[in-house]
Amino acid sequence: MFDLKVIHSVLDQLEEERGIPREKIIDAIETSLATAYKKEYGKRGQIIRATFDLNTGDVEFSQVKIVVDDTLVRGEEEEPENEDDVRSRFNPEHHIMMEDAKRIKKDAELDSEISFPLEMKDDFGRIAAQTAKQVIVQKIREAEKVSIIEEYGEREGEIITGTVQRVERGNMFIDLGRATGILPYEEQIPGERYRQGERLRAYLYSVEENQRGTFLRMSRSHPDFLKKLFEMEVPELASGAVEIKVVAREAGSRSKIAVVSHDEHIDPVGSLVGQRGVRVATVMGELGGEKIDIIEWSEDSKEFIEEALSPAKVLNVEIDEEEQKATVEVAEDQQSLAIGKGGQNVRLAAKLTGWRIDIHSLGGDTTEEKEEVGVTINKEEEKLKDTPEEITETQEETVKEAETPESETAETAQEETKEEGTTEEPEKPTDDTKKEELKEEEE
Repeated sequence: MFDLKVIHSVLDQLEEERGIPREKIIDAIETSLATAYKKEYGKRGQIIRATFDLNTGDVEFSQVKIVVDDTLVRGEEEEPENEDDVRSRFNPEHHIMMEDAKRIKKDAELDSEISFPLEMKDDFGRIAAQTAKQVIVQKIREAEKVSIIEEYGEREGEIITGTVQRVERGNMFIDLGRATGILPYEEQIPGERYRQGERLRAYLYSVEENQRGTFLRMSRSHPDFLKKLFEMEVPELASGAVEIKVVAREAGSRSKIAVVSHDEHIDPVGSLVGQRGVRVATVMGELGGEKIDIIEWSEDSKEFIEEALSPAKVLNVEIDEEEQKATVEVAEDQQSLAIGKGGQNVRLAAKLTGWRIDIHSLGGDTTEEKEEVGVTINKEEEKLKDTPEEITETQEETVKEAETPESETAETAQEETKEEGTTEEPEKPTDDTKKEELKEEEE
């Protein structure tokens, strides 16, 4: 009935390319044959099963009946006794009573199955064959879906590599070979652009299954993507000697990583930076030049907050554990560095430490202050942003004259007049004098 060489070839191909076990494919073949048999020769309510012998190519068909009694079914013409009667109607093609079942099988039990062999048939009609084809295709798809979920479910939380298949409405579809991954727009690094056919690496953070299929959701902006990249580059992380405690990230711009060493002989920060910064440079290259600050994690909250605000130098840290708030004092020239461009440095430090951070500068006698994104900024600093740092000597003299009282100016002028005497104004040159000067110049 079947060409065993073709069947074995198909089984091998599906198992290698799609990862579907041979048992699943044989089960799909048996289900499709049973469906075709019932479509062509069966009766309503029958349970038909097929058994396919992969060695000989023979197929055996059988009808299965469920063992029941009066507590499970009612008579063919009997009506329900009341609304609570949930018994199904007896169907001789589907059910067999306990008394009859024990004549065939002495140890028969309720809800057990008894099989009856059926006549072998191999000439199915067109409709039955088409139905069998649909069943086997559906079964193979279901088996492939299960195989994908099992494979990528184990890889959830890892970095996987794929090829850009297409881009639709900002969402990027990645060809992973046996499956297609989705890189949503919000999970992409801002500013990155990929063309069709380009290879990329991303973090697999979710494997979802619904009626529409299996979805492998990927991300390049996830904080764990940065963590996994370092694990690929740093052997100390893989061995467990160094651990990444916390990651705070603004994808495409800047990140902060807190690390701790479980071996006193290993520098945690130096292990991530690498010799001449090779390791961190490799990770930054994968992320399109994203800046990465690596700091050492500490159980002391004050010390950890101080490290998190690097590269700014902190003078003092006061914490309020009830409000989970930290007040940080820095020098006047370190305030802008501690805050960062657009408040990025202190914002990342707050994410990293879990504390709300307020920054105060100790320079100047300013009293008016305002808070923006949890950071205290002196108003006087904003006023002096556009003021030139250097003042010319002429401006200094003007300022001195403006600060001198009028009475002192008058007295000084009188004393100078007494000592030097009165001075006559110089005579203005006449027209004749001008002409003589011009002649002398021409000569």
